[in-house]
Amino acid sequence: MATAIISSSILSNEEELYWLALRMMPGLGARRSSLLMERFRGVRAIFHATAAELEGAGMPGALARSIASGCSFEDAAAQQQLVRDAGVHLIPLGDARYPELLRRVFDPPPVLFCRGRIDLLSSVNVGVVGTRHPTPYGVAACERLSGDLARAGVTIISGMARGIDTAAHKAALTAEGMTVAVLGCGVDVVYPSENRKLAAEIAAKGLILSEFPMGATAFPQNFPIRNRVISGLSCGLLVVEGAQYSGSAITARLALDQGREVFAVPGNITSKMSWGPNLLIKQGAKLVQDWNDVVTELPVEAQQKLIAAGRQRILNEGLGKEDASFAPSAASQLPDPNQKIQQAVLRQLKPDASTHLDTLVEACEEVSPSEIIAALFEMEIQGLVKQLPGRNFVKVW
Repeated sequence: MATAIISSSILSNEEELYWLALRMMPGLGARRSSLLMERFRGVRAIFHATAAELEGAGMPGALARSIASGCSFEDAAAQQQLVRDAGVHLIPLGDARYPELLRRVFDPPPVLFCRGRIDLLSSVNVGVVGTRHPTPYGVAACERLSGDLARAGVTIISGMARGIDTAAHKAALTAEGMTVAVLGCGVDVVYPSENRKLAAEIAAKGLILSEFPMGATAFPQNFPIRNRVISGLSCGLLVVEGAQYSGSAITARLALDQGREVFAVPGNITSKMSWGPNLLIKQGAKLVQDWNDVVTELPVEAQQKLIAAGRQRILNEGLGKEDASFAPSAASQLPDPNQKIQQAVLRQLKPDASTHLDTLVEACEEVSPSEIIAALFEMEIQGLVKQLPGRNFVKVW
């Protein structure tokens, strides 16, 4: 795991140039970059070191001499201009905005090129991966699960490839949720080309990122490298369909190595596209039938963020101006679970008829609206309550 000095989130032009020079150095991959950052504690110090010092840090002689010569700064300057022209954000490993989960993996990318909403780097992320040639069942399962997770406040991360990846991104956008596309090429390159419209929509409403420099082609060897970023950014990884030795199976192994939860959608035992997820379930992955199966296995901190965001979302949908004082501030802390409040709310709900939120507020007059909303969302995550359109709720039978 790399140890980096976290700098200000606003980089100077010179700092950007140093990071880009590190990224553009031939023969210097993510792992070696991390080792240099651990040793020299800063990107400037790497390029100010002598070849002998770099060799002492474990670099091969030829690579040490190349770094010391600064031969990659010309390419870095060209990349910096491309980044500016395209309105791309550069997030290096030493930046405060760099996602903490990804920073902790064995070989974090030294630089992330980002188009879109940088704030999604710190959201609750779940990776969704699968085959490029899904069955109708696989597409339907992916769309349903990705859409439901997006509506619950989870950010859907995938690779914008054909098949399951595309279905996951489109379902999240249709649900007016959040999605991140991790590319195996430059963020200014659309691959596959038929996803040009989807890429534009993700860049406008979500986030497109890559560790590959501007203009980089989508070579086949880039995709396994890309897959570790999908799993590294995610709290958990959901595999929908895929063959036994597919790219999604590789991503699942990477997720396990990174200590992530792995989920799988069971499939028809006669379909080759089900071999991957079915084998993962046999090996201990969590079988998924609905979105609750995923959320309940996420880390406690992630669940708390979803509950707090869900409470705010319900409040924003309109309890009325008179209840605005109950809306939690951005700095407020999530209260401890209160079983009495949950029990009071459950007593008012029926499994065969919906109850409106305003009716619950009136019936539970000793409980504040914000406490009722927090209890509802927490029980929805636990699978005890289901929310229907129009702020209506039913008890799960």
